[in-house]
Amino acid sequence: MKHLIEKTIKTTDVFKGRVIDLQVEEVELPNGKTSTREVIKHPGAVAVIPVTREGKLVLVRQYRKALNKVIVEIPAGKLEQGENPLDCAKRELEEETGYNTNQLHFLLSFYTSPGFADEIIYLYLAEELGEGTSQTDEDEFLDVLEVTLDEAEKMIKQEIIHDAKTVYAVQYLKMKELSKGW
Repeated sequence: MKHLIEKTIKTTDVFKGRVIDLQVEEVELPNGKTSTREVIKHPGAVAVIPVTREGKLVLVRQYRKALNKVIVEIPAGKLEQGENPLDCAKRELEEETGYNTNQLHFLLSFYTSPGFADEIIYLYLAEELGEGTSQTDEDEFLDVLEVTLDEAEKMIKQEIIHDAKTVYAVQYLKMKELSKGW
């Protein structure tokens, strides 16, 4: 794999923000030539697939400025500096949905856009939901929805659910349902 590695020659910080940082890196390519890479640095995030005792998927509807539209997603949020992903998952579940649980199961982690960003999402399944308190961030406005798996699949087709983490969550639940008769 050594023949694929790019060596960083120089890194220039272009922007430092609350959520992301942008760097431009000059790299030496495996063939000895140089190129530049624009890289988004992100602290990572968690996403939670909350399922009620009745088998409904708990989702949040919110406006996403980058898309200039409202979409429906599983609850998710950015990791704070040094925060454990499990603690973040518990916090985001309660803040965004008003539910809490002691039944959070780590499923996997994945990179969202490895071509230009290092963001990694840690994905959890939340079961045995109990009532908590919803306390969204002061700049966060959302609605909480509970939908069946069939309704979620229709929302994907209608592009109401239109982000990768939520599409993955619906597919995960569909596979779980097929394999266990859930």
